[in-house]
This record gives sequence, structure tokens and C-alpha cells, in this order.
Amino acid sequence: MQRMSIRQNSAATRLPDFGNLGVMLRILLAVNLLALCAALARNAELARLPREVVELAALVEPPLIAAVVLLYASGRQLGRLPHAAVLVLVTAVSALLAALFYALFSPPGQLPAAMPRAALWGAGAAAAVLFYFDLRSRAFSPALAEARLLALTARIRPHFLFNSLNAVLGVIRSDPRRAEAALEELSDLFRVLMRENRELATLADEFALCRQYLELERLRLGDRLRVAWDVEDCPQDAQVPPLMLQPLLENAVYHGIEPSTQPATVTVAARREGETVRIVLSNPYHGENDQHAGNRMALDNIRERLMLFYDLEARLETGTEDGLFRVVIRLPYRKGNAA
Repeated sequence: MQRMSIRQNSAATRLPDFGNLGVMLRILLAVNLLALCAALARNAELARLPREVVELAALVEPPLIAAVVLLYASGRQLGRLPHAAVLVLVTAVSALLAALFYALFSPPGQLPAAMPRAALWGAGAAAAVLFYFDLRSRAFSPALAEARLLALTARIRPHFLFNSLNAVLGVIRSDPRRAEAALEELSDLFRVLMRENRELATLADEFALCRQYLELERLRLGDRLRVAWDVEDCPQDAQVPPLMLQPLLENAVYHGIEPSTQPATVTVAARREGETVRIVLSNPYHGENDQHAGNRMALDNIRERLMLFYDLEARLETGTEDGLFRVVIRLPYRKGNAA
């Protein structure tokens, strides 16, 4: 049997990452949408619809919020459980909270009928939400997501190869030994670039790759290129999308250093802020021009890869201030194995 070039696995049937804020927001929106549909379905008089929506919300929101908090607190640990376990968990929470609600605010006689109805509502809503996430997971299945990531990464390579070879050609006659060392560095870099890059990498690996890239650029630019590193306060084992920083540094060199006739500085700063890693890259800003179309494409590339890896928990922002162009990346701190 012919082997698949992209591995297939059971990720499409796994539970969503309940530690992800994007997943939590989708759960809240989906259940409230189901409640609204239920209110519309049982409504007989349009004038009573607002009151029925409020009454249904009073019954739905407490167990919904409790279930979301419980799922979020359990986080990624629930990913090992089958779907049925989550259904039972949400059903139990719904029944218990309904019992508490009716015990506090309703006559005792309504309690026996309220618990089964709340349990059924919780089970139905949980099943519908899990079905939605299963469909979404299949739409962004590992094969499709990995192929998309590989395609996004491949956009970077031609530019990087062109610039790096130009750097080596610039010194091959004047300094053959340096050119030989640069070719060895280039081979090491392309060994990394030619990987499939499906998985997250550590910041230590990303920084090492970026230092090699910048050393190659110094062959062309000499003292015009200066780099300031401020990464001591950032954990080197933090996981990031592979090849995230190198294209941003390539943009910084291309748009910030090359147009300058004087020495200029590219700054790389990274630190941990609570459960978030904040990375800032800055370079001199020389105004908008036609070349910035490529810059925007690279930024859109990184944004899309952050979305594929982190959903709504990561973001990339850009701006200009005091003659500098800044790229700010915020992503959740996930511990990996530092090199």
C-alpha cells in the first residue's frame, strides 16, 4: 500500500482544546444561539417572545457558565477523554445547577420534573456543540492544515535563498574562507527550512535560526546592519510556529536597513508576561512604497499561521512610532523542550 506523504491521524475526532479562549467563546455563542432557536420554536405569540427569551436565559446561563468554567479549568486534560465523558459531565452539571436553582427560587414540587429536563437540555446542547467542533475539526483536518502550513512556509523560501546566495557571492572572491563558512551556515539553515515544519518549535531554535540568517546578511551589509537582542527575560523553551521570526527579520533588513546609507539597528525583544509571550521586532521606517506589498504578504502569512496554531489566543500587531516600524506578537506560553 502506498504511504501517504502527509500523515493521517485521529486528530479530527479529538475533543477541542478547552483551554483555548477561542473555543470557549464559540461554546458560549453556540449554546446561546440554540437557546434562542428554542425560544423561537416554542413561541406562540410574538409579543411574549422577549419575556420567554429572558426566562430561558435565566435557566440556561447558570449551567452554561458553570460548564464553561469547569471545562476551561480542566483545560487540555480533557482532551484525553472520549466525547461521552464530556457529555456526562455537562449533563450532570446542568442537572445539579437546575436542582439548585429550583430549590432556591421555585416550589419544591417542581424539582423532580426540572432535573430531567435540564439534564436533557445540557446533553443536547453539549452534543450539538461537540458535533460542531467535530465538523470544524474535519474541515481543518491535520492533512489540510499541514498542507496549508507547508504552502505558507514555502512562500518564504525563494526570497531567503535569493538574499542568502547574494550575500555569499558578495564575498566569495574577497574572502573565500568566509564565503565557505557562509555556505556551511546556509546549508544548516536550509536543512531547517526543508523540514516539513508541522510542529511548534522552541524560541531557542528560532533565535538560533535568526542569528544565522543575520550573520549571512552582514556579509552584504557590513556595519550598516546592527542587531540589538533583548531576550534574556523570555523562556527559551516557549513554543512558537516554526519560521515565524526569520521572515519578519528579512522584512526588517529589506525595508529598514537596505534603504539607509547610515548604520541602522534591528531590535529583537522578547519576554514572558504572565501566561503570554510578547515578542517585539523593530526597524527604521522609511515610509510607504511599492515594496511594502511584499511586507504585507509576509505579515498576513504569519497572522494566518498564528491562527492555525493558536486560534484566537495569539495576535500580531504592527505600527510606526518615533521613526520605527514595530511588529508585536503575543501568543500563549506553552512549554517545550529547549535545545
